[in-house]
Amino acid sequence: MSKQISFNAFEMNCIAHQSPGLWRHPQDRSIEYKDLEYWTDLAKILEKGLFDGIFIADVLGIYDVYHQSAEYALTGGVQVPVNDPLQIVPAMAAVTRHLGFGVTTSISFEHPYPFARRLSTLDHLTKGRVGWNIVTSYLESGSKNLGLKTQVNHDNRYDIADEYLEVLYKLWEGSWENDAVLRDKRNGIFADHRKVHPINHQGKYFTVPGIHICEPSPQRTPVLYQAGASSRGQKFASQNAECVFIASPSKIAAKKVVKGIREKLIEEGRDPYSVKIYTLLSIVTDETDQKAHDKFKEYQSYGSYDGALTLLSGWSGVDFSQYQPNDKVEYIHTNAIQSLLDSYVNADPEKIWTIEEIANWNSLGGNGPVLVGSPQTIADTLQEWIDDTDVDGFNLAYILAHQTFTDIVDYIVPELQKRGVYKTQYKEGTLREKLFNGTAYLPENHRGAKYRYQKQSVLEDVI
Repeated sequence: MSKQISFNAFEMNCIAHQSPGLWRHPQDRSIEYKDLEYWTDLAKILEKGLFDGIFIADVLGIYDVYHQSAEYALTGGVQVPVNDPLQIVPAMAAVTRHLGFGVTTSISFEHPYPFARRLSTLDHLTKGRVGWNIVTSYLESGSKNLGLKTQVNHDNRYDIADEYLEVLYKLWEGSWENDAVLRDKRNGIFADHRKVHPINHQGKYFTVPGIHICEPSPQRTPVLYQAGASSRGQKFASQNAECVFIASPSKIAAKKVVKGIREKLIEEGRDPYSVKIYTLLSIVTDETDQKAHDKFKEYQSYGSYDGALTLLSGWSGVDFSQYQPNDKVEYIHTNAIQSLLDSYVNADPEKIWTIEEIANWNSLGGNGPVLVGSPQTIADTLQEWIDDTDVDGFNLAYILAHQTFTDIVDYIVPELQKRGVYKTQYKEGTLREKLFNGTAYLPENHRGAKYRYQKQSVLEDVI
């Protein structure tokens, strides 16, 4: 029997997200992304389906690599306009009790000190249901709009991320002792100043002398997600991540990435199964295989070839407009998502991709496979993926908002529950407790735990 299967919903505060062109479908709701009701309706659907959480992607930039122009991104609504991912979370939290929220923000575009407050605030408001997807950003357009002449080198971005996390761990884990907050109305003492400590961080990239200005949130450090599949990204993930998101076009490619992540965890002295790995998939389902395939065929008629290549060019840093549809995809080293082209060129030696093939592949559901079939067919395939690749679950991208998720909740979840491989109720507690059956805080063997305040610390008390 397969191990338990977990679902995340993959979303973005924009139009169409991973399926460029599908916003034109008469049943698609993604053009409502500006409305709170869009997000609260989605949250209710996902909680009904016992999803672990909603994983919200983000970019601070525009996809202007394709044809060296923003034309195709703007005319096709390809992840632009795109709104802030954090501000929609409180509304979704207000209409749910258990659903987790994995929000994406970049270490390249915000100083860690105000960011620590933003995440602590969300963790308080959601009662401990927040996770953070750590990204270093790959769009050069975003870097330029923040005053950088060009994007920082790929591996150097992770060097900065290492110190960024160190600052956050010191703020979240070490600044306030567990019993610092008294809330003593009788004696007029809210916090014991002797138990609140400045972090005195002086590093290569950041100087942060003071205290964390938020009291400890339910999880202190949010659940940490990471999506880097390059060698440097995997090393970073093995030291910090609790959940890893991968995107591979085949089981062979996914298995290779999962094996690499598990090996890196062992090298870092961590249990290889202490991290949950979710792989990108999309699902088109209906009562029968035939109805599902008819639905899929209809969806394909709305897919955008240029929109897909706009995404692929932005993700990879390679302008695919310079190639013909029948040209073979080759690996080109860039400063963007290095693992993307590798997943097509090197991960699966049995498959040679053309430009046209990867465009058609990415027009529905992005870089991950699309499973099409009845609940029984889809459930069989999901169990095969779990068994063959060693992933823990699936990050499910929608094709039609919100119909894709409604179909999954109505058709797929009951079938998996009938097979005993999907939960029938949520556990109580914070997101970390739900995912790992432990405490609300980082485990003692996690990198961040060593920054917890110790009595022999040389940190000076706040006066």
